[in-house]
Order: sequence, then structure tokens, then C-alpha cells
Amino acid sequence: MARRDPNATKPAPADSGGGFSRWPWWRRWFGRRSERAAARFLQSLGYRVLAANVADPAGELDLIALDGQTLVVVEVRSTAGDDLEKTAASVDLRKQRKVTEAAVRFLARKRLLEGVNVRFDVLVLGWPVDAREPVVRHFPHAFEAVGRFQFHN
Repeated sequence: MARRDPNATKPAPADSGGGFSRWPWWRRWFGRRSERAAARFLQSLGYRVLAANVADPAGELDLIALDGQTLVVVEVRSTAGDDLEKTAASVDLRKQRKVTEAAVRFLARKRLLEGVNVRFDVLVLGWPVDAREPVVRHFPHAFEAVGRFQFHN
């Protein structure tokens, strides 16, 4: 029996759009859609959204907003399902450390390390089937700075 070439049956990469992302196009689209909805939600609460998708060598900060005099670093999580608690729990200690370190680098670049109140929030969005708007769960003060960093609240 002739041997088949194992490379001949490999599926095409998930993102065949030629992009450089490790995520498929539909996952990036879903994430961006959720981040836009999260920004609208924060604005409805009176927050001023300052930046979205802030690039960092270790990833990105989803949203940066201003709530009164407090700079809020917002981690956005979304799901097509309805288990918002499980989705919120995905912001584990490792992710909290990554977000904290990225926030410190952002603040250092902007020369805002001293005298700025910083808070970490998590927004979880669930998208019911055929819904135009998500179900939003907001966790203000979701976690403290993780690692060797201290901020003022």
C-alpha cells in the first residue's frame, strides 16, 4: 500500500485572509464588535473613553476610560453563549498580571505614573442569538494591580 503524504491532508490555516494575527478573522471581528459595544456601554454610564486597542509588546489594552478623576483600564470579554460568570472568570491571575504590566508601560509612556488614580474593570458581554445588542455585565474594581505595582484609588 502506498503511503500518503501527511502534509497533503493538512487543513488550510483558520485565517486564510493573509493577515498576521494568530486569531481567525471572525474572532477578531467578534472581539472588535464587543469592544465597540463595551465603549458605548461605558459612555452611557458617563465614562469618557480615551483609547481602544492600545498596542503593547505583550498584547493590548482593550479600553482606557476616564471615570471622574480615575483612569480606568477595562478588560473586555465576550461570548456567544450565556455563561457570563465563566467568561468573567477567564480574567485569571495570569491575565490580571499581563493587564497590570501593560497598564504600567502605557502610563510610563504617557508620563502618568505619579498622581493618577487607576482602576481595573472587567466588562463581560454575552451575545444572544440574533441580538443586535449584547447583555452586559460590568465588574468595576474587578481586581487590584497584580505584581510589584501599586496604584492609588
